[in-house]
Amino acid sequence: MTAPPLSGMTGFAEEGGAAGAVVWLWQAKSVNGRGLDLRCRLPGGLDRLEAEVRRRAQARFSRGAVSLNLRLERQDEAPAYVINRSWLDHLIGLAGDYPGRVGDGPPRLEALLAVPGVVVSAAGGSVPDDISDDVLLAGLDHALDGLVAARLAEGAALAAVLGRLLDDIAALVTAAGAAAECQPEAMRRVLARQLADLLAAGAGDSAIDPDRVAQELALLAVKGDVREELDRLAAHIAQARDLVDGGAPAGRRLDFLCQEFNREANTLCAKAQTTELTAIGLDLKQAVDRLREQAQNVE
Repeated sequence: MTAPPLSGMTGFAEEGGAAGAVVWLWQAKSVNGRGLDLRCRLPGGLDRLEAEVRRRAQARFSRGAVSLNLRLERQDEAPAYVINRSWLDHLIGLAGDYPGRVGDGPPRLEALLAVPGVVVSAAGGSVPDDISDDVLLAGLDHALDGLVAARLAEGAALAAVLGRLLDDIAALVTAAGAAAECQPEAMRRVLARQLADLLAAGAGDSAIDPDRVAQELALLAVKGDVREELDRLAAHIAQARDLVDGGAPAGRRLDFLCQEFNREANTLCAKAQTTELTAIGLDLKQAVDRLREQAQNVE
């Protein structure tokens, strides 16, 4: 079974059409987000569609701040807004049921018109007659599919960038392994120089136990052994490549791997006994930071 391609979290798509006198337009856009944050803006009278809109978006996306906006416009000469007379009459009747409790006189018209639902969009009020829910939801599917395609295009670009960054990290790990092989000899030279300095300072009459020197060298070698860190870095690289190639929502796991990369790079720098290995460790930390920045764009 072919793995799904990597997906980003940024994209934009729209889909529109017309039915009767109503022109409709879906706009779908998304940006980065830690989780899935869905925001829907529907015209008045179409709130009933929100649950289905959310269900269809959740079936396609797992991360990102996704905004879905439906706009409706009438193309005839009908007024832009109308008064919902049944709702207005109901409010007037309610005011009559509570004399003396809602004011000294009858409710003022401007106050009633300010009540939500009294003045409504003519397009929104006429949607049930001009266009069906199925038509609007089919348009939503096209807009969502367009957004998926836009995010996949970003994912393809991200996969190439992540691959190059992992190549850089792999090259640095290889260089660190070569530099680490020189660490025991470098530590032996440092210890020998320190012993020579002590002898030159007047410690010549003191017997220096060769076994003790060997023990110190062995202890330093253990402290400076970075083979475990290099092995873990190599394993992280392989796992990161699998995630990039696997494609399924990988952003959170890549972000976690970047933390592990950074942990090993810090330990490598702490154990470095040569300027060459220290420089490689610092370069490795910078490469990991670049990897994390790009991984945060992945769904």
